[in-house]
Amino acid sequence: MWLINSSVGRKVVMSLTGFALILFLTFHMAMNLVAIFSAEAYNMICEFLGANWYALVATVGLAGLVALHFLYALLLTFQNRKARGSERYAVTNTPKQVTWASQNMFVLGLIVVLGLGLHLFNFWYKMQLSEIMGIHGAIENGGIAPTDGAGFIAATFSNPVYVVLYLIWLGAIWFHLNHGFWSALQTMGWSNKIWLNRWKVVSAIYTSIVMGGFALVVIIYFAKSL
Repeated sequence: MWLINSSVGRKVVMSLTGFALILFLTFHMAMNLVAIFSAEAYNMICEFLGANWYALVATVGLAGLVALHFLYALLLTFQNRKARGSERYAVTNTPKQVTWASQNMFVLGLIVVLGLGLHLFNFWYKMQLSEIMGIHGAIENGGIAPTDGAGFIAATFSNPVYVVLYLIWLGAIWFHLNHGFWSALQTMGWSNKIWLNRWKVVSAIYTSIVMGGFALVVIIYFAKSL
């Protein structure tokens, strides 16, 4: 199959799943910003996106996108290493157009996945999964109700260790997302020599806004806990 066997096909799948994940991150960031202004409004959103059927379908779809994106990242990484063979051990000058992020996309992606596991434990496991398991009260859920998203944010980011870990995670996502955004556009043929540099600027700005929004929530809630 072309999307599996072809290098171009694999990059197309990476690009399409990457775009979908970028849209989700944008929505998630906008939702999280609500918690800064109103804990009640944020909790209303959390309750709406709890264990309802549409939220569960979206969760399964999102998990599928992440798995597909990571799987194809593995395929492309192994393909590139196989193509280079022993040449990858030779000392060569790195071309100026090759960025640090492009050389470390797999490592950055691995950090992103590990951070995602921590995030799922801190929030999804204690919120949506708790509701699925029939837990609705605060007492049986470790002191915070499954729909009290603001409560989980406050509890998580009152711990400086989690603050540092999340900021490192967000930094890794920034590098991964910044390169992946314009690289995906290039793969889809939407950038020529003139537009490539423009897309890189757009990518940096857009990525900074999205990841900056997430970081702002972490920092503000940590400051509130002091």
